[in-house]
Amino acid sequence: MKVNAIAIHPGHVVEHNGKLWTVLKSEIFQPGKGAAIVNVEMRDAKTGVKTVERFRTQEVIEKVQLDENEYQFLYIDGDNAAFMNNENYEQISVSLELIGEPARFLQDGMVCNIRLYEGSPLSVQLPDHVVMEIVEADPVVKGQTASSSYKPAKLENGAKILVPPFIESGEKVVVRTDDGSYVERAK
Repeated sequence: MKVNAIAIHPGHVVEHNGKLWTVLKSEIFQPGKGAAIVNVEMRDAKTGVKTVERFRTQEVIEKVQLDENEYQFLYIDGDNAAFMNNENYEQISVSLELIGEPARFLQDGMVCNIRLYEGSPLSVQLPDHVVMEIVEADPVVKGQTASSSYKPAKLENGAKILVPPFIESGEKVVVRTDDGSYVERAK
């Protein structure tokens, strides 16, 4: 679908110079004289390389239509993760490199949104939060206050995070999947 450059927003996928690009930022600049310009920061969907392109606001860009479906995580096989579409039971394999850092929070049966272009996966979106158990936590240092300091802890998947001093080993906590940060004690 062809659209004007002014209509491109973060999250869109566009085809430019024969490659697929995911739009990260889009800013409109109005110079003192002349036509307005759209500065678009994009990342190559295959290689992850970032670039910034300038377009005239009325310049036509090819916006790509993506299929977005919910897939259930099944297992990790080497450098790939296997997912299954719950509607038609079709299985796909996605590179852990494509998923990135959040891949360490994949759990059996977790439902993720996968964006596909012509049958090949472009991105995997995990749920915002997961509940994980603390398997190892440093002891509290006397004089430490809950409001000003955190202590290191190890999750059941081996990831290390910072938690408040009142969290002990064996407790379950809510963790953000995008950056691996502590949110709250699980209820």
